[in-house]
Amino acid sequence: MPIRLALSLSLAWAFACGAANGGEPVASKVETILQTPGFADAHWGLLAIDAKSGEVVYERNADQMFCPASVTKLYSTSAAWLDLGPDYRFQTPLLRRGEIDKDGVLHGDLILSAQGDLSLGGRTLPDGTLAFQDNDHTYAGGNLDGAIVDVDPLAGLDHLAREAAASGLKGVEGDVLIDDRLFETAASSGSGPSRVTPILINDNLVDVVASPGSKAGDPARVRIIPETSFVSYDVLVTTVAEGERPRLVVTTVGPRRFEVRGRIPVGFHSIVKNHEVEEPAAFARALLIESLRKRGVRIDASPLGNNDEAKLPKRSEVVALPKVAEYTSPPFREYVKVILKVSLNLHASTLPLLVAAHHGERSYRDGLRREGELLKTLGVDVSKISFAGGAGGERADLTTPRQTVALLRGLAKRPDFPSYEAALPVLGRDGTLANAVPADSPARGHARAKTGTYYVGNEISGKSVLTSKSLAGYLETAGGRPLIVTFFVSNVPLGIDAGQGPVTATTAGRLLGRLCEAFYSIDATAKVAEKPAATKE
Repeated sequence: MPIRLALSLSLAWAFACGAANGGEPVASKVETILQTPGFADAHWGLLAIDAKSGEVVYERNADQMFCPASVTKLYSTSAAWLDLGPDYRFQTPLLRRGEIDKDGVLHGDLILSAQGDLSLGGRTLPDGTLAFQDNDHTYAGGNLDGAIVDVDPLAGLDHLAREAAASGLKGVEGDVLIDDRLFETAASSGSGPSRVTPILINDNLVDVVASPGSKAGDPARVRIIPETSFVSYDVLVTTVAEGERPRLVVTTVGPRRFEVRGRIPVGFHSIVKNHEVEEPAAFARALLIESLRKRGVRIDASPLGNNDEAKLPKRSEVVALPKVAEYTSPPFREYVKVILKVSLNLHASTLPLLVAAHHGERSYRDGLRREGELLKTLGVDVSKISFAGGAGGERADLTTPRQTVALLRGLAKRPDFPSYEAALPVLGRDGTLANAVPADSPARGHARAKTGTYYVGNEISGKSVLTSKSLAGYLETAGGRPLIVTFFVSNVPLGIDAGQGPVTATTAGRLLGRLCEAFYSIDATAKVAEKPAATKE
């Protein structure tokens, strides 16, 4: 069917979908937004339904597959939510192999058995909730807006060290080991840290925080978080005149070695960059040794050594070892909040493996197969979706607006839904939706949704193509009508000036914010239209 005729049918059907408060049908508003310069030739998929009745309010290409990007996290967090439960807590034990003598000295090894805790005390506030910044430090490699939360990333390790010391442990003559065999190591999907492992300390990053000096020519102030002897680094960062362009680059120059180079203008905010450690288990081992020493426990082993997995007993033997200490995490719903609010790829990529491990399995494939079975219970037709990861960065990640709405509707029927909904970013307020609408937008605060962005380089033009900008979640209209919405747009060339400046992923995100505003304007008494015949572009 020609595109103009398809659009006409869509308009004719959707005209009765409800007048906006100003009298303009919402379908007219939506179509105007879809024709925005730079996006008129894009591929759009939209579906909005009444959350109570399930009746369709608006749809366009709702059964066609789209790359969901980070909307994938709705699927992976939902499956883990069903499997682990929102109140699930990670329990990470510190075990001993050997006996402790009358002087408190362990004649043997200390073993931390990693249980997949995604923060191990990091991000944790005194009230047990997990803190987050809208621009998470895991994404600080590609911008100057990354921020760290003001909590101790080593809080879990310090808890274990404090408990160990309180139990009477005075020294360890053997080694300190990290048992990270809970599941197979895998690659993370999407930007940020690249390795998915059962042990995560500060997201397996060393943060570099640089602040300007008081005047041009002064050396900048640079510190690392966490402070550790495990890495060495060389710094050459200067303070330049106010208004000059800032620059900060962290480069790996050898095993456990990196350099920091750049410049920061006077008065500029602190810049966060990071260095990803290549040996997460050895990193955790070093930090644990340093934490124990700070608590007065003598450790003969060097923190600069390797984590010698060959020294570990069999997994079946590890679980039977006596505990010296144990760290219990906040509830799983707090982890889901951080994943969804800031779209944390590393943690989302770990979820299928946590599901697998929960059933005594170890592979990504095992976890994804179980994820599919769990999604069926929410009303998702798994024959119409495809996922190869948990975060949204895999080429095989595909879904439709209708299946995404089905997922969201299934979640909304659960008794624990309020906790899940509270974990989603709030339109115009926080997380990845913080800047999707202006501060004075009437829709601000009236939608909770997950967003996604994925683009690829176009070597022909030297620019990029937006393969996915997405938004899916729950929206309450101005008239109090609850909706479930999913918006996908793909095939948008970036960097092209469409008359209002170059098209960017940010402008695409704001366009989805305008769609939220259009649906927010629906009157509570508006009638729902009959579903139109299928249209094809």
